[in-house]
Amino acid sequence: MNAIKLSDHFDYKRLLRYCLPSIIMMLFTSIYCIVDGFFVSNYAGKTPFAAVNLIMPLLLVLGCIGFMFGTGGGALIAKTMGERRSDKANEIFTLIIVVSAACGVVLAALGFFLLRPVERLMGAEGELLEQSIIYGRIILLALPFYILQFEFQCLFSTAEKPKLGLYVTVASGVANMILDALLVAVIPLGVTGAAAATAISEFIGGVIPLVYFSRENTSRLRLVKFKFDGRALLKTCGNGSSEFMSNVSMSIVSMLYNVQLMKYAGEDGVAAYGVLMYVSMIFQAIFIGYAVGTAPIIGFNYGAQNREELKGLLSRSLRIISVCAVCMFAAGQLLAEPLGRLFVGYDDKLLDMTVHAFGIFSFAFLFSGFSIFGSSFFTALNDGLTSALISFLRTLVFQLAAVMLFPLIWELDGIWLSIVGAEIMSIIATVLFLIGKRKRYGY
Repeated sequence: MNAIKLSDHFDYKRLLRYCLPSIIMMLFTSIYCIVDGFFVSNYAGKTPFAAVNLIMPLLLVLGCIGFMFGTGGGALIAKTMGERRSDKANEIFTLIIVVSAACGVVLAALGFFLLRPVERLMGAEGELLEQSIIYGRIILLALPFYILQFEFQCLFSTAEKPKLGLYVTVASGVANMILDALLVAVIPLGVTGAAAATAISEFIGGVIPLVYFSRENTSRLRLVKFKFDGRALLKTCGNGSSEFMSNVSMSIVSMLYNVQLMKYAGEDGVAAYGVLMYVSMIFQAIFIGYAVGTAPIIGFNYGAQNREELKGLLSRSLRIISVCAVCMFAAGQLLAEPLGRLFVGYDDKLLDMTVHAFGIFSFAFLFSGFSIFGSSFFTALNDGLTSALISFLRTLVFQLAAVMLFPLIWELDGIWLSIVGAEIMSIIATVLFLIGKRKRYGY
């Protein structure tokens, strides 16, 4: 098959072909994260598993800068290429890679000292606290590469090389799985082994693309000499602010969920929530992968002023997401027990709680894809403010309100229901923004 170009017309077939590597890439990333959880839960035990889940939101806060630079920079680069300014696109590309790597070093140092006080604030103590600290500090050693890994996952599509991004992710993921099996199951190193496996895989995922783009290659992008461009950097951060805000907000909300769960269900509640988060990664990865895959196409056509193609991309995308949403809800209902058993089958009480929680939680899949795509759509249009508002409402305002109020009415079930309630409110907000901005962007 001929290589697909951003300038092509995208019907359903071509759209899905171009986005499929990004979807598989995100799925694979989710799966190897889940493998971490599987090995820790089944070979190290409930407390180490809860410790990993307790520390994970803070680590994600520090790592989400990669998504900000990747999505925000990808939108600006795609628009610049659509304007036929390839040299400038490469300069912007290089700028964001250098700046994000430097940010990774600073944040890793900062996070090293923040871990203990933050975990104590969340109620961790004793073995749970110490296990969290061990896992977190090892992961932080690879933070610059973790940031680059997620950044490149977004930018491979912009470079018209989504399949190459998939291959890198597979290589990183396979390394993580093998090392998890070796360092947790064969050599019983517990959270230390799991953290080392993840850190090494993140190093692989960050270095391989760095080497590729540093040399002559067949993509539309490569690392070049550049002059510092504060305006382009601010635009990148503005475009990507929604993804940054979304990830930061989700991590903050996850911390609050853990606090509420410690109150209503104790360590079991945190462990059950951890299973939900791991499993939901697979489902949400489809929506995120599709959004990442379509973003450079939307950005390119916006830069090229091709309004008709933009309109078609939006309508086809909404139909694709609708079909996926129904399929994922059905899968969530059918797979709740077998997926729960995979992680916590050794504890009947915890398994029952997990299965019940996921049965409620899976209703969120009917709605979440539209807001994820809506936010990405406006990022691709270089409208960072609207994108950020959607993300801010979805991941912070609505969820924060729901997780504080719903448990007062439905107790533990209210915590699981709060995610569903937040997604329903988010889709309403997304639709209103899409309608309100239609004339401005011509879609």
